[in-house]
Amino acid sequence: MRFPSKLLDVLTTYDSVFLRLALGATFLAAVSDRFGMWGPPGSPNVAWGNLERFASYAATLNPWAPAALIPAIVWIVTIAETGFGCALILGLATRWSAFSSGVLLLLFALGMTVGTGVKSALNASVFSACAAAFALATRPADPWTVDARRARK
Repeated sequence: MRFPSKLLDVLTTYDSVFLRLALGATFLAAVSDRFGMWGPPGSPNVAWGNLERFASYAATLNPWAPAALIPAIVWIVTIAETGFGCALILGLATRWSAFSSGVLLLLFALGMTVGTGVKSALNASVFSACAAAFALATRPADPWTVDARRARK
């Protein structure tokens, strides 16, 4: 059975949009969780609920790092995820943002594998998100991006 070519054309047109929005929203949801915007620790669907709990989790994922380095890691990752999330949603420097997001997600997946076991990274679909980011980095700019708008001018 052949896959309908018209459906593939539609998917090809919109796949970059979906990848950008899904990855960007995921980054921003994780960051907002660290600041308690989804509720306090222990609330349904809240992973951390505050920066202190996220810092504890970051220490688990980075057992090689001295305790004094954990706050810097927390803020670097938080700033990076915020920047990549916004850039991906807007379609700003999309290829660079997507590739950098893929690297960050790969580091996160490796940290989860070392710190909590590969099953936790698989459960959180971090490898899938990493692959999606790298796939997006290979795609041409879609028309609904700041990149495309700048190219038209």
